Amino acid sequence: VDVRFYRFINNLLSQYRSIMWKLGRRALRPARHIRMAATAPSPTIPPCDFKPEPYKGRTFDEAMGIRKANMSPAFVTYYKEPVMINQGHMQYLYDIHGKRYLDMFAGIVTVGVGHCHPTVTKALKEQADRLWHTTNIYLNEPVHEYAEKLTSLLPGDLKVCYFTNSGSEANDMAIMMARLYTQANDIISHRNGFHGASPHVVPATSLGAWKPSPTMHFGVHPTVNPDVYRGPWGGSHCRDCPVQVDRACSCAPNECQAANRYAESLEDLLVHCTPKRIAGMIMEPIEGFGGTVQYPKGYVKKAQKLIKERNGLIIADEVQTGFGRLGSHFWGFQTHDIVPDIVTMAKSIANGFPMGAVVTTPEIASVYKHFITFNTYGGNPMACKTASAVLDVIKEEQMQENCAVLGAHTLPRLAKLIDRFDVVGDVRGKGLMLGVELVADKQTKTPLSPENVRLIWEDCKDMGVLFGKGGNFGSVLRLKPPMCVTKADCDFAVDVLEAALINYQKRTK
Repeated sequence: VDVRFYRFINNLLSQYRSIMWKLGRRALRPARHIRMAATAPSPTIPPCDFKPEPYKGRTFDEAMGIRKANMSPAFVTYYKEPVMINQGHMQYLYDIHGKRYLDMFAGIVTVGVGHCHPTVTKALKEQADRLWHTTNIYLNEPVHEYAEKLTSLLPGDLKVCYFTNSGSEANDMAIMMARLYTQANDIISHRNGFHGASPHVVPATSLGAWKPSPTMHFGVHPTVNPDVYRGPWGGSHCRDCPVQVDRACSCAPNECQAANRYAESLEDLLVHCTPKRIAGMIMEPIEGFGGTVQYPKGYVKKAQKLIKERNGLIIADEVQTGFGRLGSHFWGFQTHDIVPDIVTMAKSIANGFPMGAVVTTPEIASVYKHFITFNTYGGNPMACKTASAVLDVIKEEQMQENCAVLGAHTLPRLAKLIDRFDVVGDVRGKGLMLGVELVADKQTKTPLSPENVRLIWEDCKDMGVLFGKGGNFGSVLRLKPPMCVTKADCDFAVDVLEAALINYQKRTK
């Protein structure tokens, strides 16, 4: 009884403090030049009939105490007052007080078909009642069903799977596979790219905040990032996007000078920094953590040609772009009109259940005939059954098509913010993988300071929308929701962002 009473009192105190913090947050002083001003009206979140279960767990204070005492500092939290989630339903999350949020970040681009999607949840529950784990030393139906389903969605000879638990593991395996097959060591990546945090892929991840010291970087060469907004070259027709950068362009039809310049930069790196044979190049079709960066049209094909001239393999990192998110195609590499040698995937593959995969050709996969490798949990029955249900849902509920339609609807609305607000420097993306870059100065493209980005970001959270953040400066708002979102949800997200920008503008005048 004493324990229950203690928790009851602490829960009341936690709720009281949360309410008082929300009421008093505008009195905080995150930047000296900010002053009090009237705020824009909060948009209304679209209706939803779902009722979350009452929360009965630890209080916010207890959870934060455990996090501080018993969890690694590597487990960072979003927001000054972190959101403590109780339940999820499709595109929505509910905190311990019952407040509903529109999740525009999908658990870091992971909950592809929606939180607790009933079809996926049913498949997982049924498999949990039948068989949890055997490892691949035995046969089981889910792993074979999924391997056949997955490879049927990939072109050419991409027909052999190796299952892992995460994207980092998948990329780690892909790089090792490329080195074994080519009998070469050097890997090319993009500055600003992200491929994970395990030993082989940290060198290929070229975002400074993700670089521990010391780190073994031998054999990985990051080339100039082909970013037409921030990079040295770019024009007004470069991107596969209805929103283009405000830079002069004198390109002839079907030609992109920026793509040529970035390819020449890659060639210069290959000539000066690598031997005549290399292992390959790893790239994201659109950079995720790097801030939704799109390459100039034609660049990836030019890069592939240069890598092939040195007997290297192309690794397409589809961890964030895959499974229909880009709308026009199921895989991001298809938007660049190439077929890679190796494809890696994770995140949306199983809607948040831990799983990753490497898919390659029979010839490249044959390198593993010569020695033993093993992944205890890779391709376990529960993960594969869940992933199989995800593929069914994407097809049956036409989620790829939904991404195409909503991306085409949302991008022009976001683009209007560029003209209206001084701090919106760029809007970009494809399908439901979108980014809004915030700047202090549009001419110099100086990133908006972290404390000022936080003001806008926190305001959006308080109005009921959870956006991600990315880019090397943390100044890009990432809009990558579950693919089940509706037009009303996307409109609400843009309305909230607009209101937050109005509030920021009033406070900083």
